[in-house]
Amino acid sequence: MGLAINNCCPGLSMRNALFLKAFLIWLGILVLAIANGIFRESVLLGLFVKTAAFILSGILLCLCIFVVTYLTLPWLGRGSTHRYWAVGVFWLVLTLCFEFVLGYVIQGHSWQQLLEPYTLKDGNLWTLVLLVTLLSPYLAAKVRK
Repeated sequence: MGLAINNCCPGLSMRNALFLKAFLIWLGILVLAIANGIFRESVLLGLFVKTAAFILSGILLCLCIFVVTYLTLPWLGRGSTHRYWAVGVFWLVLTLCFEFVLGYVIQGHSWQQLLEPYTLKDGNLWTLVLLVTLLSPYLAAKVRK
């Protein structure tokens, strides 16, 4: 599949191919994150108190991010530590941009509402999710070696 991206776009540099692949993986993670949120709202909050539901949801999302990273790492290709950190930073920036554009621009939430998940209030593990997003490419590479 890695060759398919390079074959369809022969002028694509190795670096650009890496970030295109990383972007496609991030889109998959985004779909899982949205599904996780739906699962939390429709199932977990009906079974558990709010704090427990948010903690379980956060842990589940962290596991999903790491598993997707671990499984797709061969597609990204082997590389240096710098390569894995670059992908992690890229995913973190994409995630933050998505969150703030969706929340502020599209949904019209206030900055106070947007920053509330970063306080760990009610068991919200969003900061841990962001940390896992950043670290997963590096950690998955370490585990795979």
